[in-house]
Amino acid sequence: MLKIVFLFLMAGGLPVAIAMAGASLIYLFWAQTTPPYVVIHRMISGIDSFPLLAVPFFILAGNLMNNAGVTNRIFNFALALVGWLKGGLGHVNVLASVIFAGMSGTAIAEAAGLGTIEIKAMKDNGYSTEFAVGLTAASATLGPIIPPSLPFVIYGMMANVSVGALFLAGILPGGLMAIFMMLTVSWYAHKNGWGSDLKFDWVRFAKALGELALVIGWPLAMWLLVEKAGLPPRATVLVGLVLLFGADWIFKFQAVLPIMTPVLLIGGMTTGVFTPTEGAVAACVWCMVLGLFWYRTLTWKMFVKVCLETVETTSTVLFIVAAASIFGWMLTATGVTSAISSWVLSFTHEPWMFLLLANMLMLFVGCFLEPTAAITILVPLLVPICQQLGIDLVHFGLVMVLNLMIGLLHPPMGMVLFVLARIAKLSVERTTMAVLPWLIPLLGALVVITYVPQVVLWLPKMFY
Repeated sequence: MLKIVFLFLMAGGLPVAIAMAGASLIYLFWAQTTPPYVVIHRMISGIDSFPLLAVPFFILAGNLMNNAGVTNRIFNFALALVGWLKGGLGHVNVLASVIFAGMSGTAIAEAAGLGTIEIKAMKDNGYSTEFAVGLTAASATLGPIIPPSLPFVIYGMMANVSVGALFLAGILPGGLMAIFMMLTVSWYAHKNGWGSDLKFDWVRFAKALGELALVIGWPLAMWLLVEKAGLPPRATVLVGLVLLFGADWIFKFQAVLPIMTPVLLIGGMTTGVFTPTEGAVAACVWCMVLGLFWYRTLTWKMFVKVCLETVETTSTVLFIVAAASIFGWMLTATGVTSAISSWVLSFTHEPWMFLLLANMLMLFVGCFLEPTAAITILVPLLVPICQQLGIDLVHFGLVMVLNLMIGLLHPPMGMVLFVLARIAKLSVERTTMAVLPWLIPLLGALVVITYVPQVVLWLPKMFY
């Protein structure tokens, strides 16, 4: 009854959150076993969670970076670093997405933020609109894989998994996806005889390389001073930040300070300075300092506008989570989750087969549901089976999120597809055809991440 009503409401065109809450309420009226006000109680308790406080702050941090002109700095830095390669702007597209992924946390924000710059630059340099759109769509999937990640926060809360471990788990898979996409760009460049889009300049390249070395070397230096030299952590980091801002002021770096956002976030969580939720607040403060005071590209009027947009987005996300909490509770109470577990386990006890079936299911669901809604529905169904089969839940979280990100590239509900179609002024049909070739590197990365869990779990096991 519960499933039938939910599918009926979804087929009627209702938003997924209303369909979940409505199906639960209708079932309670029909069954008359529990008072209807339990729906309100369960929905409120579903969002009464400390880890969920990270959601609005990560959304705010991404919006601040998007509106502070940081995207141009990131693009120019990536251009200096890899623009001289064959198919240069294709490589720039991927590298810029990797960097911006450390700030936005969502694929849609990445597509909207960098997409405008990347597609225009590639079209101006003679690349086809379809190639530019397809690559931009594929690279946008890096947003929720490389930390910070909004879907990881939702999954961690729903599956009772450490958000910090999920953040660490996304670093190597994100790098692997970027490598697969850059290899695909190289193949296109070789096939079509493309050259570089920027003349190699030792000075520009050395400066970009120096920025990259500083980003890598700064946290290493802080760790050595604190752990090996025994200096006080807070004072050491504070002095290090002052020196970092001084170096940025003297050498006029393109993107050192924005790139430091994920470095500070991951470093703070792994060293125990703050929790992921507190890290989200720290990321917002960092973005405000850069946008309002250091670069001065963000006005107070823009800041208020960004805050209002964040409230709107957060309300949507949390309403979905609240509706899913009552729906998931009803699925458990009516025995649906245990029935699905029994059915799957009667079919196979092999983890690899279950992962194959789960991938197929999640790819299908991702085409029809927004990632937050899909996570909140699928976690109660699939996580108990993972626990019975001994599949690591951090590993499964990466697999789930990547599947749902690929779903964002497909109609009928692929939001990244619609965003880029609007930016590039292409029809949805042409945009869909442009994205299809880029599913090959994404699905290749999905296979590796699914069946080589060491790629996902190596970093979390080092720190957790």
